[in-house]
Amino acid sequence: MKRNILIIYAGGTIGMQASEKGYVPVAGFEQRLRAQLRRTTGASELPAFEVLELEQLIDSANLQPHHWTELGGIITAHWQQYDGFLLLHGTDTMAYTASMLSFMLQGMDKPVIVTGSQIPLAQLRNDALDNLLSSLMFAAGDAIPEVCICFNGRLLRGNRASKLKSSALDAFDSPNFGWLGQAGIDIELHTELLLQSGTADFKIPDFNPDAVVILPVYPGISARIARDLLSNPAVKGVVLHTYGAGNPPDANGELMAELDNAVRRGVTIVNITQCLQGQVSQGAYATGATLNRIGVIPGRDLTLEAAFTKLHFLLATQPADRVKGLMIQSLCGEMAQ
Repeated sequence: MKRNILIIYAGGTIGMQASEKGYVPVAGFEQRLRAQLRRTTGASELPAFEVLELEQLIDSANLQPHHWTELGGIITAHWQQYDGFLLLHGTDTMAYTASMLSFMLQGMDKPVIVTGSQIPLAQLRNDALDNLLSSLMFAAGDAIPEVCICFNGRLLRGNRASKLKSSALDAFDSPNFGWLGQAGIDIELHTELLLQSGTADFKIPDFNPDAVVILPVYPGISARIARDLLSNPAVKGVVLHTYGAGNPPDANGELMAELDNAVRRGVTIVNITQCLQGQVSQGAYATGATLNRIGVIPGRDLTLEAAFTKLHFLLATQPADRVKGLMIQSLCGEMAQ
């Protein structure tokens, strides 16, 4: 029996068209896609698919946490009707959405593939069609029980991926984890890297957009920056973006005091590195050891996107006393064990 895929068109460059103001999202993607496929040799070999288009398309630079609730709700509402899912999404925040979906859809037993493009499908020369066709083929497989990004022939674990290039066609990679597969002359899967199918434990919460903030360190950072970020009582989590192996400017006593005070108030602070490869070894240097004394959680090799979304997800679904323990556990392959 031919497998049936739900394509969710959420917006993004893949479905945009040129306007006087630049590329803009436009409705009617399914008609344009099917017209394109009628002109494509071998399209009959593709899995059957249906297209669900959001009423309000998202320019990914305008993504908000409530969009994750909407997208997760759509997928779970249709979970039993389809063999796999393909989410078309803008590239700027694609890794955030893929990461969040991986946390919301834990225990999944079928593929959720996220893709988009750097050049719209409407353009004569584009990467949209290849990304979409490769993603459809991966979504039709029964051996990928996780959320992935498929882009430029690479199949990446969604919560390990980041957009590394602003305009190149190979925009996405997973610097700290191997590719799960690739679409070249043949479709290849590295099954030894894939998660195992599980029992669905889906949680689609509502999010407080103020609950998590990102605090990057830089030479000369003032304690006032942290104080202003943390002054909002709605803030319950901080992703601290530090140097190297997780080193903050610990000579800045006022800044360290702000972090200490926040932890004492019950704010969860997770430390990740600004480096693309490697991980936080909090305490390898004396500066990092300061964070251990304060009670900051080492985020190991979490990407910024995964750290931000995981903290958001846990704060929205777990009692406060469980968040710290779960942040240091790999829930769905997002960090080294």
